[in-house]
Amino acid sequence: MTDTVAERWARLEPHVIAYGPDDGTPRPAVILFHGCGGLRPHLPRYAEAAVNAGWRAFVMDSYAPRGWGRDFSLAMVCTGMMLRGPERAGDVAAAVWGIAQRPDVDAAKLVLAGWSHGSWSMMDLMTMALDRSGEAGLADPQVARTALNGVVGLGLYYPYVGPGALSRTRPWVRHPQALAVIARDDHLTSVPNARTVHDRVARDGTPVEVWIAGGTHAFDEPTGLGMMRHDPELTLESLMRFEAFLDRL
Repeated sequence: MTDTVAERWARLEPHVIAYGPDDGTPRPAVILFHGCGGLRPHLPRYAEAAVNAGWRAFVMDSYAPRGWGRDFSLAMVCTGMMLRGPERAGDVAAAVWGIAQRPDVDAAKLVLAGWSHGSWSMMDLMTMALDRSGEAGLADPQVARTALNGVVGLGLYYPYVGPGALSRTRPWVRHPQALAVIARDDHLTSVPNARTVHDRVARDGTPVEVWIAGGTHAFDEPTGLGMMRHDPELTLESLMRFEAFLDRL
């Protein structure tokens, strides 16, 4: 079952967390998409870095509108059972469409930032023409197509690029500048595999800046789950690089 862009946004909007000055001045905006484990404490830090750079920031929650908690998402989304990248790409498209309509946002200067599953969803969306019903799980994806023209940058934090990720085989049809962060000790992908995908994206015409961070998957998230280890110093460097990326756009 698919929903329209407006219906998807109506479900997401009540759960958006906004950061930035309490005024009506149109400012560029960053839209942040969490990993498969849901909202975690590191996302507000990136949102605040965006605000420091003069941007507004909006943290999207894909799980609260669906009534999912962390345990459910770890069991069902992190394992690939539900809400894979191509489907969650609809959340990304609807969020861009919705945020672009805000009077306090400069719709011509938007950045999408995603972590792991969030980046997977963003990258899958970049491969979609959005010209036929059903793409990204939306009945009318073409409604969001114009809003996506305002996306000038992508922050891709240790994205899932394994089997099922569309960017492994499909070219991008949109080419915003990208900051691609590869975790050197990522248990979900090797550096060469991640580089292969990002190099392929670059050949499609997307300017890609790659940073190989010397940590594990989710190095910037306060967690000790499985093979993931939080690295506070690397996190600070990542935040500084993110802010510098925004400054260059």
